[in-house]
Amino acid sequence: MKIGFIGLGQMGKPMALNVVRKSGAEVAVHSINRDCYDELRQAGASTVAEAHELADADLILLSLPNGDIVRDVLLGSGGLLGRLRSGQTVVDTSTIGHAATLEIAEALAARGIDFLDAPVSGMEARAVEGSLTVMCGGDRTVFDRVEPCLRCFGNNLLYMGPAGSGQLTKLINQLLFDINCAAIAEILPMAVKMGLEPQKVGAVINSGTGRSYASEFFLPRILEGNFSSGYPLKHAYKDLVSAAELGARRCIPMPVLAAATATYQLALLEGHGALDKGAMVLPFEKRLDVQFRNSAE
Repeated sequence: MKIGFIGLGQMGKPMALNVVRKSGAEVAVHSINRDCYDELRQAGASTVAEAHELADADLILLSLPNGDIVRDVLLGSGGLLGRLRSGQTVVDTSTIGHAATLEIAEALAARGIDFLDAPVSGMEARAVEGSLTVMCGGDRTVFDRVEPCLRCFGNNLLYMGPAGSGQLTKLINQLLFDINCAAIAEILPMAVKMGLEPQKVGAVINSGTGRSYASEFFLPRILEGNFSSGYPLKHAYKDLVSAAELGARRCIPMPVLAAATATYQLALLEGHGALDKGAMVLPFEKRLDVQFRNSAE
């Protein structure tokens, strides 16, 4: 069996390394970022210069930044679709929109190519550990067939239903996380403005009912002024765009999410797009003229 892996970014690289080390298959990889090619070769993978060189793989995995890139790699001019054969399988672990996923699934199915949308949850450390959650949409028989490969980087595999179900599940999870992050950004500076000590406030939150995965991850980093440990805001914003499109099409009101989206937009407009979600605290700190940081000892 030959596996092709396209996209070696923050998540894709450790996922690909785990596939190389654990699958027992022949693995070839491609990425526009060639800096990690040597590491993949040392692990046992082969590397190719162009994505279409992986068109002969039995199973092709994608880990790409957004839906436009996924669509271009698969359906664009010179994309993989025209080179793939009936019976091959494509698994997209990227996080993209529901509508784009359905379009891709339909185009591949018309050529007899199996497709699974399988976005992952968990940050880079869990990708390295191989302990990601993988939410899958598509035909159940396809899921069962590729499950051993997915277990190379995920220890919690969930079959969610037909094509698009994986992306919808990932979106729901991300939106709840996004709302938590926006709330943290808004409330922490207020605590400092009212005279409370940041470290003590952080200790209460992370041991009390205000605790969340977002607070546990970002609070210590905000206290240290570290805004580069998580996924960049400019890329994470696509989840909010997807939700807004879905809500508009299905007439689903989401007022709390709309408010959180405004917080993301504020941070992006102030130039913090390359930083992680913890950086949403910066515009609120600026307006209140405070900082939620560890005190100098």
